[in-house]
Amino acid sequence: MPTVVAFETLTELFQNLANKYRGTDKTAFARKPASDAPYETINWDQVSEDVHHLAAFLIEKGVESGDRVAILSENRYEWALVDLALQLIGGINVSLYTTLPAGQCEYILQDSEAKLFFVSTGIQLKKAHEIFDRCDDIQRVIAFDEPNIERFLDEPYVNLFEDAMIEGAKRFPEVEEEIKQRSKSIAPEDLATLIYTSGTTGKPKGVMLTHRNIVSNIKAAHQLININQDDRCLSFLPLCHSFERTAGYYAMLAGGAEIYYAESVDTVAKNMTEASPTIVMSVPRLFEKIYNLVTKSVEEGSAVKKKIFEWAQSVGQKYADGERGLITMQKKLADKLVFDKLKERTGGRIRFFVSGGAALPAEIGTFFMGAGLNIIEGYGLTETSPIMCCNTLGNEIMGTVGRVLPGVTVAIQRLEDSEIVTALSGEDYPTSIDTEQGEILCKGPNVMKGYWKNDEATHEMIDNEGYLHTGDVGKFVDGKLQITDRIKHMIVNAGGKNIYPGPIEDLFKTSKWIDQLVVVGERKPYMAALIVPDFEALEDYAEDENMTYGSISELINEERVQKIYRNEIHSYSKELASHEKIRDFRLVSNEFTVESGELTPTLKVKRRIVEDKYGHLIEDIFSNSKV
Repeated sequence: MPTVVAFETLTELFQNLANKYRGTDKTAFARKPASDAPYETINWDQVSEDVHHLAAFLIEKGVESGDRVAILSENRYEWALVDLALQLIGGINVSLYTTLPAGQCEYILQDSEAKLFFVSTGIQLKKAHEIFDRCDDIQRVIAFDEPNIERFLDEPYVNLFEDAMIEGAKRFPEVEEEIKQRSKSIAPEDLATLIYTSGTTGKPKGVMLTHRNIVSNIKAAHQLININQDDRCLSFLPLCHSFERTAGYYAMLAGGAEIYYAESVDTVAKNMTEASPTIVMSVPRLFEKIYNLVTKSVEEGSAVKKKIFEWAQSVGQKYADGERGLITMQKKLADKLVFDKLKERTGGRIRFFVSGGAALPAEIGTFFMGAGLNIIEGYGLTETSPIMCCNTLGNEIMGTVGRVLPGVTVAIQRLEDSEIVTALSGEDYPTSIDTEQGEILCKGPNVMKGYWKNDEATHEMIDNEGYLHTGDVGKFVDGKLQITDRIKHMIVNAGGKNIYPGPIEDLFKTSKWIDQLVVVGERKPYMAALIVPDFEALEDYAEDENMTYGSISELINEERVQKIYRNEIHSYSKELASHEKIRDFRLVSNEFTVESGELTPTLKVKRRIVEDKYGHLIEDIFSNSKV
């Protein structure tokens, strides 16, 4: 599907959308003013006025073309206003994850030399207050929400966003011509944003993405995926991540879709029923949780309920695979008995989900497909703006991330001798090609300009042929890319066997007893695992069994509980090769979270942190196990 307006820069995207929808009352964004209030829509005329007034404020505060401005905020309308105003006057958006501690915010602000700092809540303003004196380039902090702590407002460098907008509205007539001239001067090769990689090791690096990088990705995605003016997207993944930025924000606007902001990640289930979106961007963790809730409900039900559920799954899968005739009639009954309830929980209007950020376990994707809730899985990196490949609606192959995007070339480089065994482009695309496994490389207009102030890291990432080295291992299967794991995650056991933990971990994600699992076994004679139980399922079991315990630590060490996990490990490991089988495990009493440091803001496991933090458990496994 073509975009609803033509554009070569993000500046033109905004301007042409504002012109197209002027006077039409077309909704651009929607937000909830309060948790118990209905969604409040914001039309394009209001957006255009707000963006121009904020642009005037930015100019008044000395923001020049090429200056960096930082945003520390959850997804909300104000975030979009700051971004669009920056694109209008040639500023560069530097966005930070709200989960970052003050010290990491300080590093990014110093490294980017950001001039202004927009923050959302009082919690984020407190971080800004803590580090302001150590960030020499920051001249002013603008808070979206009025903080509970009044003393912050007494600081001369703090403004409220509402006051900034009023000031900008007054200043706008004087700088209107300057805004027009600046917007005309913005070129596709100009920097649009610095996105700092969350990374699982080392200091974050600022990925320099130009207007051309992002615009090429938007247009390519629209050639494969239909996003139109009747669509509504629920936005909750962090906008400082390139997946949500490109796919859930710019690509939605380019299709004329409405963007509804979730109140928070915790309220997504509630907000889906209120917003009734047609498209939702998510990471696999959401689908895993929904799947486990559904299967848990079935497990706790009667034998008849289980049989109906298993029958409905079988019918749904056959229908998804293209079978019709009698299956069509059975699918209608399966929907009525099982799947319609699940669809109602998503708002009842979902056309498709998009999954990115990590691998989606094939069994979970297949379940949703059978339910009639299609999931388009894609793949890419922040450094590729981010999309390199994606499945298309009606042609989803679970276990793959689909075909290469138009304009992009993806190559497979053999790990042993660095030879490129194949390179597929999005234009001339064979569907039958299979390849051996190797590192995934990417070339195209979506590949970043480089890392901010870090030429060494840039040259390590992009070779002399222009190929960006992803660090991921994969292969083409029938012309669709299949991801194995990260090269650096590869485990070499004591026998010299190379083992990728990702597919093993994905296998266990369908267990109702397991919330998170990390495979360990570097230079060891066998594989083992650290397991975070599904605590809700475990506590329900303990209640049913009349078990008494003083803490979670006591509960997970109960022999009956240990037996459950021994059985799960044994059952699931049957599907693995001998050297991949999990032979032993230890249960962990705390969930891996962003706040506690074991997960990145995009919910990827920081393996080194987990192995360091729970090194005593790993040592106990291999020193005391009888395996």
